[in-house]
Amino acid sequence: MRKPHFQVSCVTGSGIALLAGMLIAIGAHAGLDDLPARLIEAMTRKFGPEVPQRLASWQRVLRQGAEGSEQRELQLANRYFNAIPYFRDADHWMVSDYWASPVETVSSHGGDCEDYAIGKYFTLKERRIPLDKLRITYVRHLALKESHMVLVYYPTPDADPLVLDNLTGDIQPASRRTELAPVYSFNDEDVRGMEGGERNLGSPRQIRLWSGLLNRMEREYRP
Repeated sequence: MRKPHFQVSCVTGSGIALLAGMLIAIGAHAGLDDLPARLIEAMTRKFGPEVPQRLASWQRVLRQGAEGSEQRELQLANRYFNAIPYFRDADHWMVSDYWASPVETVSSHGGDCEDYAIGKYFTLKERRIPLDKLRITYVRHLALKESHMVLVYYPTPDADPLVLDNLTGDIQPASRRTELAPVYSFNDEDVRGMEGGERNLGSPRQIRLWSGLLNRMEREYRP
């Protein structure tokens, strides 16, 4: 079993404040890349002095000039989060199932499939990819015989969607990922059942872990 790699920071309070101030000075845009100093300080205390550098690298992804092609945006988000080490929730967060915010995933430098999909979703949303093209999708991985989560991108409503998956560096059409059996998908707007025909299942707020994540993110960005 992997031990969690969290570490208590040995940086002093003034040192943490200085690191936080440096990172805030880097930011230029409002939104996800406008991180409160209080949040940076809290993450640094919890996960160590590398946190400002990690968050700064994510900020660079979030704010690098004008948006490029949507394919390029997908590649950037997919590559960035797939490079973060994989840890099971039980080892990383000491609970059986935890959906981390992007700030938590980046700061702790670890996550699992849900955390990767969530991080890519919010990064692409911040990069102005239309919301109706993005869906976090819960699947059964038939080859591994376990549950899995990916981010799915629809170029057009009826197109063969593209799958952003931490298990592979390639972004592939869903038609080629025959080992993935979709169960349900969601974004900010709705939940859709995928088994036996697609159907609307209502608000994503009914998903307990998603609702908890959104509430936590609201607290993270509160001044």
